[in-house]
Amino acid sequence: MQNVIGTDADWWRGAVIYQIYPRSYQDSNGDGIGDLAGIADRLPHIAALGADAIWISPFFTSPMKDFGYDVSDYCDVDPMFGTLADFDRVVKTAHDLGLKVMIDLVLSHTAEAHPWFTESRKNKTNPKADWYVWADPKPDGTPPNNWLSVFGGSAWQWDARREQYYLHNFLTSQPDLNLHHEPVQQALLDVARFWLQRGVNGFRLDTINFYFADKHLRDNPSLPPELRNNSIAPSVNPYNHQLHLFSKNQPENLEFLAKFRAVLNPYGAAAVGEVGDAQRGLEIMAEYTSGGDKVQMCYPFEMLQPARLTADLAALTFDRLAKAAPDAWPCWAYSNHDTVRHITRWKLSEAAAKTYATMLMCLRGSVCLYQGEELGLPEAEIAFDELQDPYGIQFWPEFKGRDGCRTPMIWATDNALCGFSTAPKAWLPVTAPHRPLSVAAQTGQAGSMLEHYRAALAFRRRHPTLATGAMDHWHSDGQVFSFTRTGGETLFCAFNLSDQPATVTLPAGTWNAVATDLHAAPASNGTARLDPWGFTVLRKS
Repeated sequence: MQNVIGTDADWWRGAVIYQIYPRSYQDSNGDGIGDLAGIADRLPHIAALGADAIWISPFFTSPMKDFGYDVSDYCDVDPMFGTLADFDRVVKTAHDLGLKVMIDLVLSHTAEAHPWFTESRKNKTNPKADWYVWADPKPDGTPPNNWLSVFGGSAWQWDARREQYYLHNFLTSQPDLNLHHEPVQQALLDVARFWLQRGVNGFRLDTINFYFADKHLRDNPSLPPELRNNSIAPSVNPYNHQLHLFSKNQPENLEFLAKFRAVLNPYGAAAVGEVGDAQRGLEIMAEYTSGGDKVQMCYPFEMLQPARLTADLAALTFDRLAKAAPDAWPCWAYSNHDTVRHITRWKLSEAAAKTYATMLMCLRGSVCLYQGEELGLPEAEIAFDELQDPYGIQFWPEFKGRDGCRTPMIWATDNALCGFSTAPKAWLPVTAPHRPLSVAAQTGQAGSMLEHYRAALAFRRRHPTLATGAMDHWHSDGQVFSFTRTGGETLFCAFNLSDQPATVTLPAGTWNAVATDLHAAPASNGTARLDPWGFTVLRKS
């Protein structure tokens, strides 16, 4: 067990964080499922990529109805993934490689198999009776209000033991904790302390804006149809028909986040909160990162949307950010374990994907990369009879769920499961389009996606202004998104987000190319000519 008290408290600012989905990263024991020992073995790949930290999705004891996001013991490792000793090895190996370790904490809900819920549901008078959100039915027996689940249907489930409904914002097997109850808050803060004392450097906080529900259980208003396409749920889900004014985003969360930050501070630890809200994500980020006494970063959904990030949308995002949260520190991502991989989602060519990767490294904020993103993996097509995700099974075929972005990591091309496992079959299949994109096939190959990502991360490290400097003068001109980064140096960045050539006029001054190894366009007579999907990064003399 390690103690990291006294470490650099600002390590997170501008960090590149690599997300690991443990089921699919590396299987060390041949059962077809990734595990912690496998992660430890593969950490050199992440260090060589140039990342600063890892974020490991849940590996806690769980019935796995939502693949670890339904926790039945916050302070132990599910046997599927190994042991606490295996986790300690991950931490030590990561630290030896210069990588910080963040883990995914799911504090808004537990599994129904958690001992807290087992006791809570017994009756209305037991010691944990108030640890979950329980409510009486309406006089006609229907749920207490109109709240909907992200996974479809009512957010309320009847429980015959208590003759009450309990709240579940996700699966019915994921009852929501009642954070209005102080003992629940203290129990969750103790969970954070447990992992900090084992050496973790921070947390990704799942569904951070779902921690509190309205005490009075007021109905949510409807959402106008013209706003329903911008949502955290697929378009076929009735969840999109509501403005979730009362079921999440409650003001009481600010006080709890201050308590959580007070636990982090002595360890120099950081937290990034996932803001699951498509209407007010940036505004909520402003609230949750304000004052220096809440979470350090938030993970908004603006770049995880189905619509491709155009120059106009990028400029609008930073306009909104400047208005709502000028001092907030975002953590940007294009892909994760819940979203169709962005190469497929945005229909990107290889050239386009490289330009978006470079732009991500140049934006103000921290960055999350999702495993396989550095290989250019597209979304995998999974047959219905191979699906594991209950979300996809519920809404198939209009929405195919999240399995397509969760398939095994591709390490090699010379065996059935591409180096992920020695088992005859993995928990999800390896699909044919992924096979030629392995780490082994791309390593050392000039022009490969992997080598481009390595060069882009190295470029960010060579220019600390990109990690921690200010960003201003952002602008969209046609399909070109441009901005200036200032700090120890002044950099001008411009990205042509289209398949047509463009010319960008440079700000006044003398500018020199600094990203030639990334094939950035040079300056000439106060302009830069950008090829289709071309870009430039220039330094002011």
